[in-house]
Amino acid sequence: MGPSVYLIGAGPGDPGLLTLRGAECLRRADVVLYDGLSNPRLLDHAVGAERICVGKHGQSSIWSQEQINAEMIRQVRAGRRVARLKGGDPAVFARTAEEVEALRQAGIRFEIIPGITAALAAGSYAGIPLTHRRHASAVALVTGQEEPGKSRSALDWVALARFPGTLVVYMGVTTVRDWTTALISAGKPPDTPASILRRCSMPDQRSIPCRLDQVAELLTPATKVRPPVIVIIGEVTRLASEMSWFDNRPLFGQTVLITRSEHQADELASPLADLGAELLTQPAIEISPLVDFSDLDTQIETLRNYDWLVFTSRNGVRHFFERLFAVGKDARQLAGVRLAAVGKRTGAALSEYHLRPDLEAVGMNAESLADQLARHGTAPFTSPAAAEFSAPDAAAPRRSLGQQVLWVRADRGPGTLADRLRAAGAIVRPVVAYHHRDVPEADPAIRDRLAMGQIDWVTVTSDA
Repeated sequence: MGPSVYLIGAGPGDPGLLTLRGAECLRRADVVLYDGLSNPRLLDHAVGAERICVGKHGQSSIWSQEQINAEMIRQVRAGRRVARLKGGDPAVFARTAEEVEALRQAGIRFEIIPGITAALAAGSYAGIPLTHRRHASAVALVTGQEEPGKSRSALDWVALARFPGTLVVYMGVTTVRDWTTALISAGKPPDTPASILRRCSMPDQRSIPCRLDQVAELLTPATKVRPPVIVIIGEVTRLASEMSWFDNRPLFGQTVLITRSEHQADELASPLADLGAELLTQPAIEISPLVDFSDLDTQIETLRNYDWLVFTSRNGVRHFFERLFAVGKDARQLAGVRLAAVGKRTGAALSEYHLRPDLEAVGMNAESLADQLARHGTAPFTSPAAAEFSAPDAAAPRRSLGQQVLWVRADRGPGTLADRLRAAGAIVRPVVAYHHRDVPEADPAIRDRLAMGQIDWVTVTSDA
């Protein structure tokens, strides 16, 4: 029997840095208990799972460790598989040992999946190698926030001040004056180069080069440099100017709002993210399946009576074939019917069902497809008199006056395609395969960022 609890390292922030094993375990979970520092996009792996935030970073509504332990045990005893998603790496300043102890005492099997901790990510994303042949042959990871109630620090500040390598301080914002003073008092030169790194690997990552004696002033509330923050101390921080790449990308620091649904935004989002943009998603329309499938089912049954099956969007392709399969049919139902598609994306959607369009419109609109259809093939549309459609009879032979076209579409939108094809002599039968509605209002967080001028670009596309 496999584990009932997965303790998963979420990495430093970029959802692409989650391990393959971590993603696999999230997909298996029935419930996810996640930290406030975990990127919300990681939850997309846990389709259908209940999601419970056990800590909102920077706010008071954070669960105690005892509450988290109890909730994991309660969920397992209710027969559910639990993913415990923890920022960074579960074994680095993450209190994983306490969670493991509680699980062991309860007799619950577990697995620990490592993640990339912020210090290691800094080497790649801020251009600061933690080790260097000329500057540092060792690394020390230090917490700036020890267990409350200690009468004295467990850290040997004298040894750390003399440490011949790179120091990385985690969770040190609220205690910054204490630990910087301790290091300097123990003999660490005040002018030791340092770098404050906030939200490592995220689109709004910020790196502030400074000296050790400047760190405390740069982390006061007035500077608004708030957690998550790590501070890297040592000669290696001087190399950032030579090795930095992440914040040199053309769209770094720019925020782009994509007005498409999450599942359709990836094609546009990926190149924008590669250019450094912070991406927000707010659909302008909602796509939903039909409630009444009677007309669509009729057209699926009589597909052989059509010469062309026309798709003008990926949504049309997806909803048509979902229904085709739902009523017990497969691709053989399309035998003898030619396929037409608007644009490469619609054609690519057909390829997901192992089909290729006989005609793919060069232009990205229905008008272009209509013009090309009217010129295509050896049996042109020749009968303007046949502009009005009458439903084909499943038992009747095909008409010869004009080509029969089944147009798969949404419940609303322009009828230009049908008008042009009818003018060319086609017999066009539109069939609604899905609903298409305006989103009544934007997410409040998106509205707030728009109002505060925090969004630089808004993309406007159409794939209805």
